[in-house]
Amino acid sequence: MTKIISLKDVSALTGQEIGVSDWITVDQTMINQFADATLDQQFIHTDPERAAKESPFGETIAHGFLTLSLLSAMNYSALPKIREQTMGLNYGFDKIRFGSPVRVGRRVRGKFVLKEARYRGANMLMTSYDVKVEIENERKPAVSGIWLTIVQFDPKDRPQDE
Repeated sequence: MTKIISLKDVSALTGQEIGVSDWITVDQTMINQFADATLDQQFIHTDPERAAKESPFGETIAHGFLTLSLLSAMNYSALPKIREQTMGLNYGFDKIRFGSPVRVGRRVRGKFVLKEARYRGANMLMTSYDVKVEIENERKPAVSGIWLTIVQFDPKDRPQDE
């Protein structure tokens, strides 16, 4: 069940791990669909036979950008929902690193630590999260970085002491 918090409670979570997502299996169908959508058909992603013979990984791997994009889905299963939020927006990323390839058939999950939360204008809360995409049973994360998001809300719901 998704936890629901109030806008006034967000800043108290700064510095804490506030969510770990469900596991997501990255299969060949997902990789192929991403390749089709992004026009990135490099054989290490889409050709299992050739990847087995010619790549250092011995099998196909997910695109780094596919792994990064899964953070959106991971967010939904990991982070608390903010009661007053009317819309959420991606603002960008800082210091993205692709630390380890995600081999076909592996499971990944996201870990989210709230780094900062600050109000911008009357109706926005800018949040930044230290994020990691972990690969099941592997030490090194697939992706790490800082994810910037904006929580939009009705100005009347802004906490008075902020």
